[in-house]
Amino acid sequence: MPRVRTGIVRRRRHNKVLKRAKGFRGSRSKQYRNAFQTLLNAATYEYRDRRNKKRDFRRLWIQRINAGARLHGMNYSTFISGLKKANIDLNRKVLADIAAREPEAFKSLVTAAQGAHQQ
Repeated sequence: MPRVRTGIVRRRRHNKVLKRAKGFRGSRSKQYRNAFQTLLNAATYEYRDRRNKKRDFRRLWIQRINAGARLHGMNYSTFISGLKKANIDLNRKVLADIAAREPEAFKSLVTAAQGAHQQ
């Protein structure tokens, strides 16, 4: 059986890995073995952080809504409860955007939530 030389195949495989490893620090972007090991870890982090990103943004939106509600003498939980009772269906992303960019509109939401919460 003839000997198989992997020169071209191996070089192409290594180049694919090194291309994906661009931007890594030091030998992690230059040497195949280090690059490959780093990419294995990077894949795990990518998978995990696609899920964590959703949690992080929700926490950020809640903080922004809470800050906006407290400016008008209300806390987050009573504000959300009042919105539910007033049948105002806005998600937290939109509420956070309104709180940051349109304070007058947010103030009207807070007054609506206060009215519904007290009933």
